[in-house]
Amino acid sequence: MSKTSLTNRKYLVPFILITTLFFLWGFARSMLDVLNQHFKDTLNISITQSSLVQVCSYLAYFMMAIPAGIFISRFGYRRGVVFGLLLFAAGAFIFIPGAQIESFSVYLGALFIIACGLAFLETAANPYSTLLGPKETATSRLNLSQSFNGLGSSLGPLIMGGYLFSQADADLSIPYAVMGVVVAVVAVIFSRVNLPEIQNEEETVEVEAIKHPLKMLMSNRMFLFGLLALLAYEVSEISINSYFVLFVTGMGWLAADGASYVLGLSLFIFMGGRFLGSWIMRSVKPARMLSWCAMGSILSMLMILLTSSSVQDDASWTRYLPIAFLMVNYLCESIMFPTIYSMALNYVPSRLVGRAGSLLMMTPVGGCAFLLMGIMADNIGYILPFFLPLCGFVVVLAFAIYARMSKTSA
Repeated sequence: MSKTSLTNRKYLVPFILITTLFFLWGFARSMLDVLNQHFKDTLNISITQSSLVQVCSYLAYFMMAIPAGIFISRFGYRRGVVFGLLLFAAGAFIFIPGAQIESFSVYLGALFIIACGLAFLETAANPYSTLLGPKETATSRLNLSQSFNGLGSSLGPLIMGGYLFSQADADLSIPYAVMGVVVAVVAVIFSRVNLPEIQNEEETVEVEAIKHPLKMLMSNRMFLFGLLALLAYEVSEISINSYFVLFVTGMGWLAADGASYVLGLSLFIFMGGRFLGSWIMRSVKPARMLSWCAMGSILSMLMILLTSSSVQDDASWTRYLPIAFLMVNYLCESIMFPTIYSMALNYVPSRLVGRAGSLLMMTPVGGCAFLLMGIMADNIGYILPFFLPLCGFVVVLAFAIYARMSKTSA
């Protein structure tokens, strides 16, 4: 696989601007992983109840992805981004009255609105990033953009966890109010810049297929497998992120503030993995890279299950082994979302990329599966819930192997 430039000079500024959005939603989504422990402690709720944070947030993706795609198709990428940012800011500002009345339901409503905004941003930015340059480097380009998503994800737990767990009476509205102001400013910037509306190249496609794009996509085996693999990845990745602090504190290995810092460090590793993966996939086929990483994540999950069960006591050095394997998993899973996403799009006609991207952006609904992990943790202990992400990574490996065997393997 020969090296090709990541993007064209005429698309450099739009590529930089759109990549800033990846940072914003990475930061916002990773803050959820600290909120679970915060709400559990301050509102005296169970893990199952705290998992409603993920259910409300990621259900919004499922509900808004297709409307966002239709909006973007009709009004363009720039307006889609601006509208998403405004929803994002509005949800963040709702935390101000929410903190005054300390209502869990108000917090959940605010998180739902924020997630609706993020659905618009991701539906616009992910396919747009793949189009800003040569098709041959679309996967590498999206991995580079997603690396800044990893940067935002790593800073979220560090900043939010450090703030919430360092003082007993921390005001939750402050970080969200600051974020709302920042997002509103970014919305103003995007409302004044000119993002090129890139038209996909013309292709010879059956008229019947264009009239019924969903039918065509649903008959595409590789795209459907990619959709399933992306859903499975989201189940695994979001569940692990959301469970991290709850797991290590529940096992008695770390305090909440220490756990949030370790999560932040793990997400820095995640970010580094995306930068590294973006560089490697300029010369290695994405399907091959994905299969290696999926095997690494499967092995990590198995070792977490094994080593967690063998920890002798809370103070034993062996308690660091499961944490170490969690961190290894972050390296392995780092390239999965952008790689599966761009591979799946490679198997559809370019005229259907927008519609296909909307379907792919429904997959964060997999984050609702954290509810199952919460139920398992409350009823059968903290260790066995890791079987859920293990199963998700097995599906990802199956997709990677199938793609490598395909004659059209990306």
